[in-house]
Amino acid sequence: MENETAEITLQDLRKGSDAVLKKVYEENRDKFLNFARRYNLTEEENIDVYQDAYVIFYENIMSGKLETLTSSISTYLFGVGKYLIFDQMRKNKKTVGENFDLSRVGESDELVSTFEMEKPGLSTEQELLRKYFNTLGNKCQELLTLFYYRGFTIQEIMEAGGYNSENVVKSQKSRCMKTLKERIKENR
Repeated sequence: MENETAEITLQDLRKGSDAVLKKVYEENRDKFLNFARRYNLTEEENIDVYQDAYVIFYENIMSGKLETLTSSISTYLFGVGKYLIFDQMRKNKKTVGENFDLSRVGESDELVSTFEMEKPGLSTEQELLRKYFNTLGNKCQELLTLFYYRGFTIQEIMEAGGYNSENVVKSQKSRCMKTLKERIKENR
């Protein structure tokens, strides 16, 4: 059965119709909560994470930060929610199991990385960073986002990403940073 949310556009949401906003919220809530349960947070924490993800989604639409979607609304919410889950787990001092697959949410990682980096009034250096960060592969973007933006430790990234050792994470991070620096330097 086709999800009716797919027919709802960002323009519809921008109009602020309570019925449309409620429909998007309710159609994605149970799916998200089922997804979030695998991280062993409390049910209240899962609900809080979903509500926070939905508020971020809503605020980005209303402020104009989110002008187009390259994925479904569900994928966007799951992408935002995934980072909020990681933040909550860090607060609880929990870790992700070794069989966790960071790509579960799919293309949302790229969308979320872009949305988090686009801020009005960026300096020239920040614009270059944003531009060339988006040319990196998904694995590099994920690793650098977790380390620099989310503040994860090497150990936490190792556990979340299923890396074999901290040294593997360190060398991958080093290679990603080297690539990013080279791309910025070449195109300055």
